[in-house]
Amino acid sequence: MTVQHFTPDGMLQPVPYHHVAVGTGTKHVHVSGQIARRADGTPVAPGELAGQVAQALRNTAVGLAGAGASFADVLRLTFYVTRWSPEKIGDLMAGVEAVAEEIGLRLPLPPASLIGVEYLFEPDVLVEVEATALLD
Repeated sequence: MTVQHFTPDGMLQPVPYHHVAVGTGTKHVHVSGQIARRADGTPVAPGELAGQVAQALRNTAVGLAGAGASFADVLRLTFYVTRWSPEKIGDLMAGVEAVAEEIGLRLPLPPASLIGVEYLFEPDVLVEVEATALLD
């Protein structure tokens, strides 16, 4: 499977993600919203956005690996962040950068969306990450 990430001339620069992904393959992998919980349900980094982003991405990596994929196969990421405000971008990116090498997530990110929400399913959950990948 081949995924090509790029940002054509004429699109907003710089941003921490590519604007376009082109994938060739036949197997779609969708990893549902991952949060900052260990496999046993124990919360990770309560109240800390950067730590929760890092753990949610680690969990996303586990989901991808379970399907035979990796972040190299990811076409798109979606981040849902509670009570979003622009001043939180530093903490969000600190979480991404802290774990990127560990999980094989190349920077800039694949095409990504950040969606601010009032709350997620539990009050201590600050972020949720979804991924879509494509395999041969």
